[in-house]
Amino acid sequence: MWRVRRELAVFKILGALACAGLAVYWWGAGDVRGVILAVPAAVLVGGMGLRDLIAPVRLAADPSGITVVHGFAGKRHVPWEAIRDIKVDVSRRWGRRSEILEIDTGDNLHIFSRHDLDAPPTEVAAALRRRGT
Repeated sequence: MWRVRRELAVFKILGALACAGLAVYWWGAGDVRGVILAVPAAVLVGGMGLRDLIAPVRLAADPSGITVVHGFAGKRHVPWEAIRDIKVDVSRRWGRRSEILEIDTGDNLHIFSRHDLDAPPTEVAAALRRRGT
């Protein structure tokens, strides 16, 4: 079972509250442009934090298959037979290396970052491949 770290979810909620506080401050100061920037930021970051609290488990594996988060906070069970490919996309930008886990089920491509899994995607992919065989 791979999940989002609780600290990350709390950090997102605090960021949303900070953006909301800035929106209130700028509203009182008459800065409309600041409000226009802060309100969508508060909603977006707050929504991401809320999703992390509602559905912290992003990926789980059992003998019958995997369960992934689908949509905002729904879950979808995918049997091992329906999984076409499990791979890790590695990219390098500005001297940093990033990995993304991709699980192809034919109809859907489920994508997970290290932050979604709280583990390196290469390790998760290896564990899933061992379990699925």
